[in-house]
Amino acid sequence: PESLLWAEAKKGTSDICNSLVQLILTIGKARTFDKSNPPPFLGAIDSEKIAFVPYSEITEIFYVNDFNWNVAPSNYNTKEFLLIHEKVKSIIKDNTLVFKYDSDDEELKNFIKLNFVVGNFGINKIRIDKNNFMIIYNKWLTSVKPTIAVSWDLTKKIGLIEGDFYLADLLSQDNITLKEKLYVILQNDKYILDRKSNDMGLFTSSETQFKDNKVAHTQFWNKYERPPKEEYRDYIVSRRDLLLPQDVRERKGSFYTPQIWVELSQKYLADVLGEDWQNGPDGQDGPDGYYIWDCAAGTGNLLNGLTNKYNIWASTLDQQDVEVMKDRVKNGAYLLEDHIFQFDFLNDDFTKLPIELQKIVNDPEKRKKLVMYINPPYAEAASSKTLSGTGANKTSASNTTKIHLYLQNAGLGKSNRELFVQFLLRIYIEIPGTIIANFSKTKIIQSSNFKNFRNYFKAKLVKLFLSPATTFDNVVGHFPIGFFIWNSSENEVFDSISADVYDSKANKINDKFLFNYDLFPKGLINDWLKQYTNKNNNEIASMCCKGNDFQNNNLVNINFTHVLKGVGNAKGITKFKINLSNIIPVSVYFTVRHSIDSSWINDRDQFLYPNDNWMIDTEFQNDCLAFTLFYGQNRISSKNGTNHWLPFTEQEVESKEKFESNFMTQFIKGKLKLDDGDNNMFGAKGHRSTPLLFSDEAKAVFDAGRELWCYYHQQPNINVNASLYDIREHFQGRNAKGKMNNKSTDLNYTKLIGELRDKIKLLAQKIEPKVYEYGFLKK
Repeated sequence: PESLLWAEAKKGTSDICNSLVQLILTIGKARTFDKSNPPPFLGAIDSEKIAFVPYSEITEIFYVNDFNWNVAPSNYNTKEFLLIHEKVKSIIKDNTLVFKYDSDDEELKNFIKLNFVVGNFGINKIRIDKNNFMIIYNKWLTSVKPTIAVSWDLTKKIGLIEGDFYLADLLSQDNITLKEKLYVILQNDKYILDRKSNDMGLFTSSETQFKDNKVAHTQFWNKYERPPKEEYRDYIVSRRDLLLPQDVRERKGSFYTPQIWVELSQKYLADVLGEDWQNGPDGQDGPDGYYIWDCAAGTGNLLNGLTNKYNIWASTLDQQDVEVMKDRVKNGAYLLEDHIFQFDFLNDDFTKLPIELQKIVNDPEKRKKLVMYINPPYAEAASSKTLSGTGANKTSASNTTKIHLYLQNAGLGKSNRELFVQFLLRIYIEIPGTIIANFSKTKIIQSSNFKNFRNYFKAKLVKLFLSPATTFDNVVGHFPIGFFIWNSSENEVFDSISADVYDSKANKINDKFLFNYDLFPKGLINDWLKQYTNKNNNEIASMCCKGNDFQNNNLVNINFTHVLKGVGNAKGITKFKINLSNIIPVSVYFTVRHSIDSSWINDRDQFLYPNDNWMIDTEFQNDCLAFTLFYGQNRISSKNGTNHWLPFTEQEVESKEKFESNFMTQFIKGKLKLDDGDNNMFGAKGHRSTPLLFSDEAKAVFDAGRELWCYYHQQPNINVNASLYDIREHFQGRNAKGKMNNKSTDLNYTKLIGELRDKIKLLAQKIEPKVYEYGFLKK
């Protein structure tokens, strides 16, 4: 028979070297190697890991002269064991393949499939390509990085990242880095870094070695085939951005622009500037076309596909990225090495620019033919944590740049803290008259926080397309990223534009109007709600009203004041008290914010101050009340106070006890009167003296809700005052972290809650057209 593996297995965890020595002594004592064809590998197995050593590496041990093979293999103290141990230790340092079950599961499976095949000889290592190099990098971070003798805090100060050491490893053969232009290179047992010319013109560098004599590095790379195929190398180097930590990516703008949007953006530039915009009417490379400067180039992928290298300049913050771009030139990138340079656009003076580019920047006529073509950094002060009140604003990335300090008294407010805004403003102020072609979030033309920016930045917006942010692999969130083409030689405050909308495959799906909401005279939806503020003490709950746009909708919820979610420290009417006088406007507000699903396309759309027609549409108002009573963001729980939101009487749900409050059913029947002087939508002393009439869709919601309440009240040991939130908690339970489970094991409950949600969706579909008709949203 042909053996595939001889191995020593241990219970618990063990020392690999000891296990392999014991295995070798066992084989030698039984002369197994003389009686059977040996396998391609010897192995050591325990509960944590499995290790393989090519049999060919240890063959010579079995032929050592004058060796006593009769000692007990399990006795680690014999001179024979210690002698073999020394030999094995030196062999396995360079030849052992170690796989941990928890972190190397896929690699282990692949290794077995490749190597444990009858008739197969030699090691088949895992190949590295553009699909798995990031997965391998994450493993490298835990296995190799800790053994490199550097202070990572100090290396970051000179612009080096862990990924630079990984690239040096990955793009090497026989432990010699193949690409000289990388900022870190591997030379056998050390890394060479910080290579540069000093003031005397002499070439200098630093070097660092390994803390463990390169053991972990060797064992790690034994598993993989290095270097990757040549066809993948340029792509991997160009994706250095993926190796940057998220905070560094945001600060430095290392956002790789997907090729589909690179190509589409260049098509849009041709639509605006003319078919011959790059090369001029003669179609030849030269100075007749438009000049292009990507001042946030990263590794330069935004410039792929441009055809006139004599008119293209690329600058970036990191010298390492400069070296990457120059290396790409040697591999066919259509750029000139002398047009690639390190430049901190938000801090450096333009006198540092190449002379030819300075001539363009300083010439008003030439500036008219300069296209600032950029995908700048998106670092911003606010994050999801700051929106929910659990984190501090991230201002350090942007509030220390020279352009920020220059503009801090310009009245730009929060917008000046955004890095990409600082790029736009410096271009607008210091390189006037240019064409600005940039990728960015659409909040620069929509958000209320950017009102001052829009009044300052008066370049004409000529063209715009929208793409989903999820297609940009360094961007988190479901929102649109736009490609804007501005003409800064034309002075115009943005009003509105029809943008082309593309899906993730770059297929056009529709058009969408985007508006400057500053120009809407009455303002936004929170401005409208303020008029219904009432200071009496008869509140039945509060509502979080954070923001005026879709991206904040998940924070709009109803709860008791002391447990209201999402309020945080934001200014405005984030905590709105609800009572009899304003329950209808509150329901309208709540329903308008939640009845239309949020999508990446409408994420930045603002809810507006409506026209007055909603006030005479009682069916719309009542539909909104029904929606508010049964929608999941109504988080009232009787555990936190008296539940005034019960939509049914005790008789309707066959309650075994009387409810603490019948406020809502009394309100629906028109039996509650306002106190004199209350500010409300019905008049100072008004009230609804007749029962509320509901549409068929709203009645269907009440019917489905009643079925659910009745089923709950049939259960033992229930809380008779339970809200919808309480009922969900009863049947769904909570996990170990205290979060409500998404599903229930009670099939009848699952059926009933599903029917209720279906009816709410139908009601929302009925309400949606009126949201636009009454001006809460603009199409």
